[in-house]
Amino acid sequence: MLLRTFGWSMGVTVIGLVLAAWLWGWEAFGVVLILSVLEISLSFDNAVVNAGILKRMNAFWQRIFLTVGVLIAVFGMRLVFPVVIVAISARVGPAEAVRLAVDDPDRYESLVTDAHPAIAAFGGMFLLMIFLEFILEEREITWLSRLERPLARLGRIDLLAPCVALIVLLVAATTVAGHAHVSGGHADKAATVLLAGVAGLITYLAVGGLSSHFENRLEAEEEREHEEEERARTEGGRPVAALAGKAAFFLFLYLEVLDASFSFDGVIGAFAITNHIFWMALGLGIGALYVRSLTVYLVRQGTLDDYVYLEHGAHYAIGALAVILLVTIRYEINEVITGLVGVVLIASSFLASVRRNRALAAAGGEEPERAEKARTGT
Repeated sequence: MLLRTFGWSMGVTVIGLVLAAWLWGWEAFGVVLILSVLEISLSFDNAVVNAGILKRMNAFWQRIFLTVGVLIAVFGMRLVFPVVIVAISARVGPAEAVRLAVDDPDRYESLVTDAHPAIAAFGGMFLLMIFLEFILEEREITWLSRLERPLARLGRIDLLAPCVALIVLLVAATTVAGHAHVSGGHADKAATVLLAGVAGLITYLAVGGLSSHFENRLEAEEEREHEEEERARTEGGRPVAALAGKAAFFLFLYLEVLDASFSFDGVIGAFAITNHIFWMALGLGIGALYVRSLTVYLVRQGTLDDYVYLEHGAHYAIGALAVILLVTIRYEINEVITGLVGVVLIASSFLASVRRNRALAAAGGEEPERAEKARTGT
């Protein structure tokens, strides 16, 4: 299972590292390797959350996620995205942005740094909405029950999540955005942060809303198919397949936007190590491949079902990353701290899941879900 899932990622890693050493020398080899590890450490929570979504998709769309999705993640977000940001910020064409990246990497880095407030606001708001939607939803199984149960009751209020997100955005725009960190020192980026943050919120609502709409229609159709099995085989088969395709497509789109939001901190953080665009693309791309493979591994192994608090830990890590992104509009935060926050939260949730499984097994070997319901009285 490990070799089948991670084998091609390992192969690409070897090819990428050999290519870096052959074209640019051992310094490039070391930088690409460091960037790969950085991307994996920053994006482990991404893999856990992606797995929770990907397990609802069939084998075909899982393969699409690992093929077409990887092209988008590696070439789109790790190579094209920084170039687009520079082109927009400097108001130059893509070709000129590429020339800057190759011939004037210092200028290229400064332009990306100047664009960071907008990137952080967009990504921070998108990730914050993911965290809020999770923490404000009622669940049978809770990890930090004293926190999650009261928040879930508050979540019954309509539109609470976007209201909270907008309040956080206003606070960020009136505090950290007033002295945003840019290449020349600090500047007032309140309007930019507000605009980008609203765009991030709209993107989440649009993509998430469409995926939920088609997913709900799919579930309703599958329920009718189950009740009328004979009629579904003769008349309902093709419409259900087409609807599944639509639902899976929008879930796939949602996954890609989610991955883009997670990649913001990796792309920006990479400039602390190198401003060589091709080294950066190679290192972050290799890391992205492992994150994709890890996502599929978690799905195929049923890890989220066995360790039920992992998803909670990943969403807490998302919430922390959203706050960190907004704080970095003004203050620089070392990428090691960002990565460690996610690792600690996910490791804590994993250990809590292990303790839960052992306690349930000692209590009589009941199925975890059934025993949890009995324990909580739900």
